[in-house]
Amino acid sequence: HLHFPECNGNECTKASAQSCGECIQAGEKCGWCIDKDFLKQGEQKSTRCDEIEALIKKGCSEASIENPRGTVSVNKNQSLTDRTKDGVKLKPDQITQIQPQKLTLNLRSGEAQTFNLIFKRAEDYPIDLYYLMDLSYSMKDDLENVKNLGTDLMAEMQKITSDFRIGFGSFVEKTVMPYISTTPAKLLNPCTSDQNCTSPFSYKNVLSLTSQGSQFNNLVSKQQISGNLDSPEGGFDAIMQVAVCPNQIGWRNVTRLLVFSTDAGFHFAGDGKLGGIVLPNDGKCHLQDNMYTMSHYYDYPSIAHLVQKLSENNIQTIFAVTEEFQPVYQELKNLIPKSAVGTLSSDSGNVIKLIIDAYNSLSSEIILENSRLPEGVSISYISHCKNGVSDKGENGRKCSNISIGDQVMFEVAIMAKGCPSNGKSETIKIKPQGFTEEVEIVLNFICECACHKEGIPNSPVCHFGNGTLECGACRCNEGRIGRVCECSKDEVRTDDLDANCRMDNGTDICNNNGDCVCGACECKKRDNPEERYSGKFCECDNFNCDRSNNKLCGGHGRCECRKCICEANYTGSACDCSLDTSTCLASNKQICNGRGTCECGTCKCTDLKFQGPTCEICPTCPGVCTEHKDCVQCQAFGTGEKKDTCKEQCNKFILVKKKKKEELPQPNDQPYINHCKERDANDCWFFFTYATKNDSTVEVHVAEELECPSGPDIIPIVAGVVAGIVLIGLALLLIWKLLMIIHDRREFAKFEKEKMNARWDAGENPIYKSAVTTVVNPKYEGK
Repeated sequence: HLHFPECNGNECTKASAQSCGECIQAGEKCGWCIDKDFLKQGEQKSTRCDEIEALIKKGCSEASIENPRGTVSVNKNQSLTDRTKDGVKLKPDQITQIQPQKLTLNLRSGEAQTFNLIFKRAEDYPIDLYYLMDLSYSMKDDLENVKNLGTDLMAEMQKITSDFRIGFGSFVEKTVMPYISTTPAKLLNPCTSDQNCTSPFSYKNVLSLTSQGSQFNNLVSKQQISGNLDSPEGGFDAIMQVAVCPNQIGWRNVTRLLVFSTDAGFHFAGDGKLGGIVLPNDGKCHLQDNMYTMSHYYDYPSIAHLVQKLSENNIQTIFAVTEEFQPVYQELKNLIPKSAVGTLSSDSGNVIKLIIDAYNSLSSEIILENSRLPEGVSISYISHCKNGVSDKGENGRKCSNISIGDQVMFEVAIMAKGCPSNGKSETIKIKPQGFTEEVEIVLNFICECACHKEGIPNSPVCHFGNGTLECGACRCNEGRIGRVCECSKDEVRTDDLDANCRMDNGTDICNNNGDCVCGACECKKRDNPEERYSGKFCECDNFNCDRSNNKLCGGHGRCECRKCICEANYTGSACDCSLDTSTCLASNKQICNGRGTCECGTCKCTDLKFQGPTCEICPTCPGVCTEHKDCVQCQAFGTGEKKDTCKEQCNKFILVKKKKKEELPQPNDQPYINHCKERDANDCWFFFTYATKNDSTVEVHVAEELECPSGPDIIPIVAGVVAGIVLIGLALLLIWKLLMIIHDRREFAKFEKEKMNARWDAGENPIYKSAVTTVVNPKYEGK
């Protein structure tokens, strides 16, 4: 199947490379075909440059593809060491804490080369500590406590290293107005008359680094306080001189610590203008008799200048400042790599603990830094720290919480784009901040192919020697162009030459698919690198062929000059007709079930009753079960319509009897098996299977046990009918009784109502005669 990458092309084809060197600089995936017969007629020279897979598909053999790769080689790889070896104490320059120490990288454009750096903190590593103290008047009580610092600090540091040296320096301010008073009396004693102070000074190296703690105590005890007018001090001048005067200070190539002790802020670049000093600090050593002599001549250094010099000289700074100025020096710490800030008590009583804590903090973190990279070169880090912690980006440069003897690894990747430094070798260095050890890396850039060296200058192949035959193509001399440098730039467009680029005397130059260069067509490039024009007049292409299923040449061929060249077993204008008949095989292994022909991998049924992909579906045909029902019935049970002609009509299969239907073959027992269930004349079901074997014989398995419907049970039916009638009668009687009760109650209520409404006359009956007669005795006198 043809594969089409994204339509916007790739970096190789976009580069329009005219030589192998230009091609390999376009990207890491690009290759150049040196086969002299690779280009088709009309194709540009830059067609030789493409991704490796694309070149192979275009017909270039792998052996003819130039594709140089980058390499990493280790030149110096001393093993990591401890401070002591076989009981013998090693010198500082014999200690190795980072491995390897030197590498050589051959870089191909766009291809990153990766290597590992291993760092291990050595035990008992030497330390040089320089104590730089502000001696302005506000630090008077601090000076008293520092006088015994040498022996006390020496005793504490012995717990960390047996090789410790200490030095001391002091600073006040620039010796010009308005930083100090320049009156003669104040120059002698800047303090009040009752205080004995020394003359103001910018910076003084009191004691170079020494292993004698008592010497430190003696010299510091002799120091006197001084004074100035303004609050910020000139400490930056002193830090700069300590950093850039290694010989006077006595720095060794070991851990270098600078303790900066003050109770005030600082002046920085630009502040010198107040005293009329405008020259920028030159970052050079100006110590004479251990005194800084150019403070009145050069301005204070900038913070960035200090960062540069401290880093160059591998000095780690500890700012011991009072609580009031903590925020200021915390911000300064964020700008200076490998620096720490500690809170100094008002009388410097906690300075030893402060130094120990700051040293432990600084030494427990390893940060890699690299020198300036050549333009076009990039570097990235991935850290692999303790406890499996990994990080990348800016955090990939560092590991924290490293104890003595711990080993960490950094994965470093360096990549070049194009051909930096015009192909010249460059050297960069990687080192841990605060350490003198460094890794040297030599960068060689692959800007040309190997075949470039075998080029033939002024080759006859390149039109009478107008170019160099190199890597299978002509690299034209200045002023010449064309595939074989056959034209001068001055004669590129002329009517006579254009006539050679018109097909059949037509009007279109190169069929509008190319440009006429030196009387020959150079075909245009397509956005898709696998699509290309070709031919003398760019009349051919490999993408305008017939398609099938939205695929060029149906996905079964290649397009050449707008015609499909089909693969084996495919034919047709779009290679969409398969000659393979396996897709036409029916379940009986016959092509199209014997009822059709196979055309382009599809069955065309000749028997109109049959249809489907293999002509096996027949909607109007009786099924296998129905078709063989009568023969199975007559052979197995001696019944059915064919019982009299069974031997003559039903001899096309082998009958096997089984007791029950569960014993019949199952679907997975053999292929092409049909399970049947049919009804006989007595409404009984019988079961059988119909199977065609590989030798085309038919085998029928039938179950002797029938499933017949059972007759009805009379007694339950009669009992049910009678019970139903009785229940219905009782229900009707209940309903009638209920209706009668309701009717009687209504009549009685009506009677009661009429009785209440009746009115009777109270007069006497005129024809009524009483049955009682009353006679009065006239003689009766009531006696």
